[in-house]
Amino acid sequence: MRIGIGIVSKFLLVAAVTIIGCSVTSAETIILDGASLTTERVARAARDTETLIEIDAAAAQRLEAGFDLVMEAAAQGKAVYGLTVGVGWNKDRPAFEIEDGKRVVSDELLRLSREFNRSQLRAHGGGFGEALPSEVVRASMVIRLNQMLTGMTGVQPAVAGMYRTFLNEGITPVVPARGSIGQADITLASHVGLAMVGEWYVDYQGKRMPAARALAAAGISPISPVGKDFLSIISSNSLSAGRAALLSQDADRFLRQSTVVFGLALEGYNGNVAPFLSETTGIRPFAGMNKAASMITSALEGSYLWSMSDTRGLQDPLSFRTMAYALGSGLEASGALRNALEIHINHTDDNPVTIAGHQYDGQSGQVKAYQITSDVSGAIYPTANFEMLPVADKVEQLNIALARVARAMVMQTIRYENPALTQLPRFLAAEGNNGLAFGAMQVPLTSLYAELHMLAMPVSLDSFGTSAGIEDTASNAPLALANLDGILELNYQIASMQILHSSQAIDLRNIEDLGAKTKGLYRVYRQAVPFVSKDRVYTEDLAQGVKVLKEF
Repeated sequence: MRIGIGIVSKFLLVAAVTIIGCSVTSAETIILDGASLTTERVARAARDTETLIEIDAAAAQRLEAGFDLVMEAAAQGKAVYGLTVGVGWNKDRPAFEIEDGKRVVSDELLRLSREFNRSQLRAHGGGFGEALPSEVVRASMVIRLNQMLTGMTGVQPAVAGMYRTFLNEGITPVVPARGSIGQADITLASHVGLAMVGEWYVDYQGKRMPAARALAAAGISPISPVGKDFLSIISSNSLSAGRAALLSQDADRFLRQSTVVFGLALEGYNGNVAPFLSETTGIRPFAGMNKAASMITSALEGSYLWSMSDTRGLQDPLSFRTMAYALGSGLEASGALRNALEIHINHTDDNPVTIAGHQYDGQSGQVKAYQITSDVSGAIYPTANFEMLPVADKVEQLNIALARVARAMVMQTIRYENPALTQLPRFLAAEGNNGLAFGAMQVPLTSLYAELHMLAMPVSLDSFGTSAGIEDTASNAPLALANLDGILELNYQIASMQILHSSQAIDLRNIEDLGAKTKGLYRVYRQAVPFVSKDRVYTEDLAQGVKVLKEF
């Protein structure tokens, strides 16, 4: 059987719509349309497996139009990567035949294309290390599906339908954590495609198993990729974007929590609120700094720090005074990453890109070569849109900003050890405790920062030429994101050390009038970690502090 142009697409769309129309429950539903996805929705869909994904009807039509364009290009013998280029048949053989006066795609072309697609998924599958967390893979599938719904990937609708099915049925491909340089996650994303054709491994119903067994258990037929399907699956930065979307949410949450953590530190230090007043910050209207300062004063509403004290210093150490700048820089960097991501996840990063209905009216013979004119018209252009730099450099900016916040916390915490600054006992020792108290805790504290400082170093400048020197630049976005993940964890650990000190200082001062928000944090912390009346092992206290902060 030979298949006419358009019939292929409509047949596969029926299959996809059958998948798209599967079970509906009372769970929250996110409708993807290729244009309005947010990082918050990505995180919700990735972390809440009860959330259902649906496909907008107009987006489903764009999918069909894009695939029709790819198949028309094949019928015309246009150079389409993965379809008419690289398949391996003789170049002097036509890619189409005439039957009943109509141009049709031959069975042989489809067979060779399907063989090529499956072969390429296998050939690109190579990574190292433990598997990425399931939530990262789920986030990547949400993003890649949304990008497909722009209609510019040229993928058959059944592929998009399978992404949706995997998400709704809780089938998560096992994807190794290492193996991408950030110019499309080709060698990692291939594992997603392999799972969809019934190869490789997935996590399903709490178990890791061969993909074929999971598909059979769920009553799902594997897809049969054709055309540029394999390229649309692997030639994308969706794994990096998925991890970035989750970490951008986590970083923003940490920074907002940090305004309360700092407020408690300022109370323990008996610090001066003047650097955070609108009267002082408004003079220099940097948006992030002013926002952070406002959040700090809000956390301190009702605090004893607003009352005059003869023992309070006029000028605190710089790490205290400039904290709104450090936190503000972090908030701005987090916002910049989120903004870049929301451009990225709502637009395709494909190479080549298919634009159904596009018409070129210019005179350039080079540009005209990419046009397809027939009953199905449009263009297929080579692109550089796989470049991840607009996101990767925002990740690196955030890494540096979070390192500055961490350094400030380290300096503030070390200041607590000095009675000349705090007018409290050396090393915050309780009355009657003649031991070391917190004296040795500067060692693990500064070791954490040394590691964090290393992770904050830019990596986007480090790349080698691959593919015979053609692919001679890379963003290293996956490495920058792995560093961000580590930086966030280290920040929580440093914050745990700080809150151990600040709560001790508050108790030594016998302070009861804490701020509206700092009081809540102090009470939750004290339920988990008691006052240090005599020397003890602090390891469990520090672990409890991280737990409290992550749940606060």
